[in-house]
Amino acid sequence: MTALSVAPGVTHWPGWLDAQAQGALVEALRAVVRAAPFFTPRMPRTGKPFSVRMTNCGALGWVSDEAGYRYQPTHPETGAPWPAMPAALLEAWRELASHPHPPEACLINHYTAGARMGLHQDRDEEDFTAPVLSLSLGDTAIFRIGGPIRGDRTLSLKLASGDALVFGGPARLAHHGIDRILAGSSGLLAQVGRINLTLRRVTKPA
Repeated sequence: MTALSVAPGVTHWPGWLDAQAQGALVEALRAVVRAAPFFTPRMPRTGKPFSVRMTNCGALGWVSDEAGYRYQPTHPETGAPWPAMPAALLEAWRELASHPHPPEACLINHYTAGARMGLHQDRDEEDFTAPVLSLSLGDTAIFRIGGPIRGDRTLSLKLASGDALVFGGPARLAHHGIDRILAGSSGLLAQVGRINLTLRRVTKPA
């Protein structure tokens, strides 16, 4: 497949996962969700719920509640450790991230038809030398990415099922978000919606 340079530090691989690989990854994620059920994160201070549901796999998981944004080794509701990342995710990181150290966290976001994600930065990690890797499953999303300053010019692109996106280097702290989901654009999932997998390195290597 052809890699598309979207902006400095931002690369898009349309259809990086073929139909068979997408189906296999969905099955692997079902096992993850059985061990670490989806939960509804809340905004710091206000407690307002997000419009997306989340869970994680890997050594660390990203959570948000009234106490703030953070990574922790356990599920916020069950208290159990996060399940291990499926092998397909580790393979994707090795092939696309161009980073010598493995990811420590995979945030799994479940978008229903009306869900969105406002512009934000991924800045809760210690190590910004590692890129962020995103994989899309299910309905197409309208993804928007800008620069390190919130008012920077943004551009939009469609992320379809099987697409991969990496942003790092000059774009590592770019503001980005999901404007909307094109409900029913994919038949991969049993219900209308999108699963987004975001792999990150959290700590600095020893």
